[in-house]
Amino acid sequence: MTPGRPWRGVLVALTTPFRDDLSVDLDRLQEHVRWLAAAGCHGVAPCGSVGEYRALSDDERADVVRATVQAAPPGCAVLPGVGGYGSRQSRRWAEQAAAAGADGVLALPPDDYAARDADVVAHYREVAAVGLPVVAHNDPFGTRVDLTPDLLATIAEIDGIVAVKEFSGDVRRLHRIRDLCPHVDVLAGADDVLLELVLSGATGWVAGLSNALPRQALRLYDLCAARDLGRALSLYAELHPVFGWHSRPESVQAIKLAMDCAGRFGGRCRPPRGPLSGPAAAQVRRDMVRALAATVDPSVDGSLG
Repeated sequence: MTPGRPWRGVLVALTTPFRDDLSVDLDRLQEHVRWLAAAGCHGVAPCGSVGEYRALSDDERADVVRATVQAAPPGCAVLPGVGGYGSRQSRRWAEQAAAAGADGVLALPPDDYAARDADVVAHYREVAAVGLPVVAHNDPFGTRVDLTPDLLATIAEIDGIVAVKEFSGDVRRLHRIRDLCPHVDVLAGADDVLLELVLSGATGWVAGLSNALPRQALRLYDLCAARDLGRALSLYAELHPVFGWHSRPESVQAIKLAMDCAGRFGGRCRPPRGPLSGPAAAQVRRDMVRALAATVDPSVDGSLG
């Protein structure tokens, strides 16, 4: 975790583990948080889209946040997702995150409502009023709102808006955001544009496949941040096929299967997410074989252990 800026570095968008009966397995969740922190990840983000927050009850969601904060060791930031249908819901989840001891929040715009720009700004004002640092989460595919650079510039005038998780896939946006609101950090939100965004100045990454590949993800991020383009491109080429699943509608199923392939517990998703088709699952497995074979040289950076 970057002191004073816990949203920087590699944050893992946590999956939510379910038992066979699809109840939440908090013990497995906490073990996973500790494992990611031991691998060197700078933080975790529970209850986001990858965490299937829409499929959790209110009690389950609160339990996941509290369990994550309890499990995260010193130096591992926790930024829960506070997505909700409206501002009242998102503010409530921000308040719950603050009470649990979180370091900040990851905030989608109003969920499943094509809100006007003024409504979106008011929404972020409500979330920021809780007092935690707010990372705006732009996911125009999962919501009906696109936080364009111009809209984000207005949102960024609100005290407490510190960064944006950019999931549009359009790497050109980073440059426009930096021109319009240079005080706001841009975080890579999609795994398959990580190199392009960090080389262009992104200061963090809210990553999905790092649930299965934390060492590889950290190594790639460090190489990109150091502008070591030769080695970064070589590693990126091996990881990019599986990273591409993060930008697909079946991303959560793919990430959980990738975890299983890596010897972690991914497990099932809750409906409406069903298992991947046979061909898709076979492709994820092939992509993971390639990713797991990628060379990570810990001697170059001792932080990888």
